[in-house]
Amino acid sequence: MGKIFFYVALAAVVLSGLLFAPEHAGLAIHPVDQFEVKSLFGGDHVGLMTPTNVTLWMVIAIVSIFALLVLGSSGRAVVPSRAQSIAELAYGFIYKMVEDVAGKDAVRFFPYIMTLFMFIVTANFLGLIPMSFTTTSHFAVTGMLAVLVFVTVTVIGFVMHGAKFLSLFWVSSAPLPLRPVLALIEVISYFVRPVSLCIRLAGNIMAGHAVLKVFAGFAAGLGLFSFLPIFAISAFYALEVLVAFIQAYVFTILTCVYLKDALHPSH
Repeated sequence: MGKIFFYVALAAVVLSGLLFAPEHAGLAIHPVDQFEVKSLFGGDHVGLMTPTNVTLWMVIAIVSIFALLVLGSSGRAVVPSRAQSIAELAYGFIYKMVEDVAGKDAVRFFPYIMTLFMFIVTANFLGLIPMSFTTTSHFAVTGMLAVLVFVTVTVIGFVMHGAKFLSLFWVSSAPLPLRPVLALIEVISYFVRPVSLCIRLAGNIMAGHAVLKVFAGFAAGLGLFSFLPIFAISAFYALEVLVAFIQAYVFTILTCVYLKDALHPSH
């Protein structure tokens, strides 16, 4: 039965390649066009307050999270629905992460970390829908998320420990002559944190979507042999689903690590 399905699907792909092959085969592929910020109401000007496709898909992400976590679990059924099961699984997963990585005293910051994870993972998954827009592929979005994390953990560190928070940069276990050098390295690495968070998330999401667009361009330009890149798209799409979750997980767990440094700054 599986072989029959495979050959039927292959025949359908080949037939579609014959029917819809372009009159002038070419490979005019523009993988970066999908990341262009456009006004929702037309026009080329995009100002500070202009509603754009980025705004739209961020709102869709927020509404989706609300529907899942609030509406989906509002019944609190003993036998949970699918939405309630996903909400409870996400809640338990992030709660356990915060507790294991940052410690039990970091649980008070769980709502912030849960919100951060749900927004990133939802935006990543929404970006995999055909004809959608991936907000986390833009450095403006991921950069703001990274700066918020950086400012939050820094403020927490100074509020809870005062000047003692600076002990995070002083490696007391190292030999005394090396401590100033290590302190300088620690300061630089601390201020690089938001940059690495921003670039890692946006870079991985952007690269994956660009590769998908390239393969899609090959499928449109190869006519009869379009099934070859289509198979590649299917395999790479499965990988992108995994990357969408992993990048949200990495961003969140690094936030927990930075929060742990703020709560326990001593080396």
